[in-house]
Amino acid sequence: MAILSDYEEEDQKKPTSSAAPARKPFNAAFDPSDPLGFLEKVFEFVAKESDLFKSDSLVKDVNAVVRMVKDKVEAEEKKRKVKVEGNGKAEKKIKEEVPAAAPVKKEEVKKDVVKDEKESEDKVEEEKNGRRVPNKSNGLDMDTYSWGQSLQEVNVTIPVPPGTKSRFIACEIKKNHLKVGLKGQQPVIDGELFQPVKVEDCFWSLEDQKSVSILLTKQNQMEWWKYLVKGEPEIDTQKVEPENSKLADLDPETRSTVEKMMFDQRQKQMGLPTSDETQKQEILKKFMAEHPEMDFSRAKIN
Repeated sequence: MAILSDYEEEDQKKPTSSAAPARKPFNAAFDPSDPLGFLEKVFEFVAKESDLFKSDSLVKDVNAVVRMVKDKVEAEEKKRKVKVEGNGKAEKKIKEEVPAAAPVKKEEVKKDVVKDEKESEDKVEEEKNGRRVPNKSNGLDMDTYSWGQSLQEVNVTIPVPPGTKSRFIACEIKKNHLKVGLKGQQPVIDGELFQPVKVEDCFWSLEDQKSVSILLTKQNQMEWWKYLVKGEPEIDTQKVEPENSKLADLDPETRSTVEKMMFDQRQKQMGLPTSDETQKQEILKKFMAEHPEMDFSRAKIN
C-alpha cells in the first residue's frame, strides 16, 4: 500500500518542467556612429533568450525595420558626402573665378596714407574754425550747385534737367545780388553776394542743355571770396591754392600782389611772420642799431 507522503516527496525531488531557466544579462553599449550594430546585438540577444522570433511574420517585420533604418542611415551619409563635395567644388570655383589681388606698391600706400592724413588734418581744422576746406576750384560744392574762383572772377555751375532750353532759365545778376533758377520754380540761388561785381562784365550761358554756367567779375580783384552768397558755409581762404600757371598771364603789379599773398599764406600756415611783419621787424632792427642809447626792451610791433 502506497503512502501519500511518499508520492509527495518523490514529486518534490523531480524538477518542474515549467520552471524558467536563468537568463544571461544583456551587455552592449550604444554607439551613435553605428546604430545598426547595436540593433543587431539587441535582436540577437532577444532571439537567444526568448521565443519572440519564432513567428515568421515578426521576423519579416523586424528585418523590414532594420532594412529601413539601414537605408535611411546610408541615405544620410550619402547626402552629407555630396554636400561636402559640393562645398569643395564651389570653393574651388570661387577661387578660380576671383582673380588674385594685384600687389600694392609701397609708393601707392604711402601716397594714400599722406592723403588720409591731410584729409584728417583738414577735417580737424574745419571743426576747429568752422570753415570748410575749399574744393579744387577754390570754392565749394553745394547740394544744388557749385562755385569756384580766381582772384579776378567767380564761376558758378548749376545742373538743370537734360534738354532744358535757354528760354526756361531765369538769371538776374546785380551788383550785390544773384538770383538764378528755372522759370516758374523756386530759384536755386537767391542772395546777397560776398562782394560787389562788375555787372557789365558778367554773363551766363547754357552748357549742352545740362547746366547753367555763370561768370561773375569781381570789383575787388585782390581778395578771395569766403562764400558766394550770404548765409552759405564759409571756406578757409588760407587753404586756397591759386594756379601758378596763370600767374604769367597777369600784369606785373597784380602778379606781385598774388605772389605776396601766396607767400603770406604759406607763412601763416607754418606759424611764421608774413612779409609785412618781416619788413616791420627789419625796420625796427635797423632803427635799434642806429640808436643804441635808447631802450627798446618794451617795444611792440603793431
